Amino acid sequence: MLELATDALTVALTAAGLVFFLAGTVGLIRFPDTFSRLHALTKADNLGLGFIVLGLALQAESWHAVVKLGLIWALALVAAGTAAQLVARTALRADEGGRPTRQAEGRE
Repeated sequence: MLELATDALTVALTAAGLVFFLAGTVGLIRFPDTFSRLHALTKADNLGLGFIVLGLALQAESWHAVVKLGLIWALALVAAGTAAQLVARTALRADEGGRPTRQAEGRE
């Protein structure tokens, strides 16, 4: 009975992760400007990956595998945030974000 509940929770968490990945992809395609697209993509993908990692952690055979999954998620969080920051800064400097910018003089 416990195994069935664990399997059902794994399926539910993985499905929730896939829904968030789909929402991020739709946001990337549908939103009008660079900054909105980045926000939708990074937030939804990080949450989607978190749900998938939680679902997989329930099926892991050892704590070693759970720690590896957690480290993968943490590295993905850092990488996604860093990449989004770099893309947003480049779009802001190139004024291609689609929004009016409010840059202070002398600030880069």
